[in-house]
Amino acid sequence: MNEPIEPTSSPPASAPPAGQPHPHESAHLHVAGEATYVDDLPEPAGTAHAALGLSTQAHARIVAMDFGAVLAAPGVLGVLVAADIPGRNDCGPIVHDDPILAAGEVHYVGQPIFAVIADERDAARRAARLARIDYAPLPARLDPLEAACAGELVLPPMRLMRGDVDAALAAAPHRVEGRWQVGGQEHFYLEGQVALAQPREDGCMQVWCSTQHPSEMQQVVAHCLGIAAHRVVVEMRRMGGGFGGKESQSALFACVAALAAARFRRAIKLRPDRDDDIAITGKRHDFHYDYTVGHDEEGRLLALRVDMVARAGCSADLSGPVATRALCHVDNAYHLPAADLRARLARTHTQSNTAFRGFGGPQGAILAEWVIDGIARTLGRDPLDVRRANFYGGPGRDTTPYGQVVADNVLHALVDELEASSDYRARRAEIAAFNAAAPVLRRGLALTPVKFGISFNLTHLNQAGALVHVYADGSVLVNHGGTEMGQGLHTKVCQVVAAELGIALERVRATATDTSKVANTSATAASTGADLNGQAAAAAARTIRMRLAEFALRRFAEGGEGGQGEDRGDARPGRRPADPAAVRFADGQVYVGAHTIPFAELVGAAYRARVQLWSDGFYATPGLHWDAATLTGHPFHYFAYGAAVSEVVVDTLTGEWRLLRADLLHDAGSSINPAIDRGQVEGAFIQGMGWLTMEELWWNAEGRLMTHAPSTYKIPAAHDCPADLRVRLFHNPNRADTLLRSKAVGEPPLLLGFSVFFALRDAIAAAGDGHSNPPLRAPATPEAILDALDAVRRPPTPDASHLTPDA
Repeated sequence: MNEPIEPTSSPPASAPPAGQPHPHESAHLHVAGEATYVDDLPEPAGTAHAALGLSTQAHARIVAMDFGAVLAAPGVLGVLVAADIPGRNDCGPIVHDDPILAAGEVHYVGQPIFAVIADERDAARRAARLARIDYAPLPARLDPLEAACAGELVLPPMRLMRGDVDAALAAAPHRVEGRWQVGGQEHFYLEGQVALAQPREDGCMQVWCSTQHPSEMQQVVAHCLGIAAHRVVVEMRRMGGGFGGKESQSALFACVAALAAARFRRAIKLRPDRDDDIAITGKRHDFHYDYTVGHDEEGRLLALRVDMVARAGCSADLSGPVATRALCHVDNAYHLPAADLRARLARTHTQSNTAFRGFGGPQGAILAEWVIDGIARTLGRDPLDVRRANFYGGPGRDTTPYGQVVADNVLHALVDELEASSDYRARRAEIAAFNAAAPVLRRGLALTPVKFGISFNLTHLNQAGALVHVYADGSVLVNHGGTEMGQGLHTKVCQVVAAELGIALERVRATATDTSKVANTSATAASTGADLNGQAAAAAARTIRMRLAEFALRRFAEGGEGGQGEDRGDARPGRRPADPAAVRFADGQVYVGAHTIPFAELVGAAYRARVQLWSDGFYATPGLHWDAATLTGHPFHYFAYGAAVSEVVVDTLTGEWRLLRADLLHDAGSSINPAIDRGQVEGAFIQGMGWLTMEELWWNAEGRLMTHAPSTYKIPAAHDCPADLRVRLFHNPNRADTLLRSKAVGEPPLLLGFSVFFALRDAIAAAGDGHSNPPLRAPATPEAILDALDAVRRPPTPDASHLTPDA
C-alpha cells in the first residue's frame, strides 16, 4: 500500500498564501477545457495559414525549386522562400548558423525550405507536398563519433581540469576503462509548436506563440523582418508543456508566421502537425563517453578522465551551454580529487539538438552513477555503500572540479532518511532471496542521489523584472517575464505577492507574459523561473507595501478615520510605529499600532490621496561569476538535492519489465507550494525514467528520423507509473537568500529517474553471477535488456549450445 501522503486539496480560506498546497491558478480552466492556448485564440478576420515544405535529404545542394503546382492549388495565396526574408535569415540563439528557411543547401531531413500560405490549414499542407525540388546529394555524417573524429564540431572542444590526473591514475590501486552512451529524447510536449502573427499599424507586428522565451522571439522576429525590436510585441499566456523544446526552437515558427503576415498583410497562423514538429525540431543530446577511472579498495574515486561526445546536430543552437552544464555535473554528488573532463559537440546532418529539462546536467551526472555502480559490482559491495563513500563532505572534500564550494550539502541526512523510510536494507535481502528462487523473473533495487546546480551558466541571464498593479478595489494584477508551461510558475508568483501584501491568494491574478510590459527577460529555463521572477514580483509588491505603510502612518498621525481599532490613549503619536516596516499586513488587514484597517479600504484611501499603487521590480542573482575559458568559478546560486529508491522486476525471457515501487525524497527547500512541488517531482521522475528506459530515437541510413510520431516513439503512460509511488519533500530551508528560502524543483527531480535504470541493471546482474557489470545501454528497451542478459548469463550447457537466441 502507498504510505500516507500530505493532502493536496485546497487549503482552508484562512491558510497563508505561501507555504501551502494551493491549487494551480489555471487548474479549474484546465479541467473544464476552458484554458486558452495559442491555437484556441479567436482568429482575426481574414486569418490565413502556413505550412512548411521540408527537405527529403540529409545533406544536399538545392539545384532547383518548382512551385507551379503549389501556386495552382486551391486556396493558395503564395509561397515564401529564404530570398523573401527582408532581414536576417537566421534564428540561432547564440551562433548565427541556423537559417529560418534553407538557402542553397539542406542539412537534415525535415529542414524547412519554404512556406506555403493558403486560406485554410489543410489546403496549405496539401499544397506543400506538390512542390518539386531537385537536389544534388552531398556526403552526410549521421554518426556523432565519426563526426567528432573527423573534426566536424559546431564549437571548439571544451576541457575542465583539476589536479594531476595522470599521476592519480598511475597511483590508483584500481584502474578501469570503459565506453558507454545514453540516447537522446523527444520533448513530446502536449501542445505542439504554434505561432499566430498579426500586422499592426506603422509596420509593427503582434505575435502570439508557444514559447519559453518571449524576449528572444521578439528579437529574432525583428531581425527577420529587418525592423527594431520595439515594433514587435510577443505575448504568451500559457504553454501546453515545453521542457526546453520551446526555449530557442519556437523561433523558426514565430519568424515564418511573422514573415508571412508582413508579406500578405493579414494574420497568419502556423501550426505543424505532430510528425512535422518532431521531424523539424531538435531533441535532448545523446552523449557518448570514453572514460578512465582510478579508485581504491573501498571504491573511493581518486581520478576520472572522460571524453564526452554529444550529437549537436546541424547547428550550434544551445549545445555550448548544454555541454558546459554537463561538464559541471559529471561529479553529481561525489568528490573528484582529480579530473580531466572533455566535451566535443559533433556536427551531424540531423536535427539541431537543443535544451531539454536538465540541460546537459542529466547526461553529465549519469556517467558518475554508471562508474560508481560498476566499481561497486567489481568490488562486490552494495552500490549504496560505495556512493556514500564518495559523497561530498567537509573541508578537503567539499569543492567541485570547477571550484565552487558545496556549502549547503544535505545529502548525508537526506539519504539516511530515505534509506530508513524505504526499508532499503531489508528489501535488498528480500530481493536476493527472491532472485535465488525465481526461474525466470529477476528483481532489482537501486538508490541514486542527486546534486543539481541552480542558475543559468551564463551569468547575465540571471535577472528578471516584474510589474505589480494594485487597483482601487484592493485587487492585484501581476505581470512578469516568466512563462507558464504547466509548472505552476504564475501560481507561485501570485502566492509570493499575496504574502508580501498580506492578502488572500484569490485577490491576486497573473496576466500573460508580454514583451511590451516587461522587457529583456530571460528564458523560463534552468529551473530559475520562480527564483528570478518571484523575487522581482516580490520586490515590486514590497515597494507598494511600503508606500501604503507610509500613507497609513500619515493617515493615523493626522487623526484620519477608517480604522477598526479605537483611538484610545495607546494610539497617541508617541506610541505609534514611526517605521513603515513596523506596519503589519496580514489576513487582508493592515495593522498600524492599535489601528486596524482592511487592505482594500486603505488602498482606496491611498488612491484618493494620489499614492502610486503600481511598481516595477527587478532582481539579479547575487554572487555568480564564471570564467568560460577555464570553466571555473561560482556558476550556481545553490544546489538542490534528492534521492530515489526504485524496485523493478524483469522478465528474462522477453526483456519486459515493470517498476514495482519508487520512493522519492526531494529537497525543495522551504516549499512555496508543496502540491505543485510534489507534482513536479513526480512528473520529472517519470520523464527521466522514460528517457532512460523506453524513449528511443532512431534514424535510418538516409538520415530520416523514423521515430517521429506516437506510433513509433513511446513515452511513459499511466500504466508505466508504479502502483506504489511514495513522494515526500525534504524540509530544508535554503541557506541561500532565495524566495521564502525555497528551492527550484523543475529540473533536478528528473535525475531521480536514474534509480530505475540502475535497478534494471541490478536485476540483470542477478541473472548472472550477481557481480557482473551488465553492458546495459540507455535507453534500456526490451531489446537492450535482452542483449545485456545475454552478456551476463553463464555459458550455455552443451545440450543447449545449438539453440539460437530466438529459440
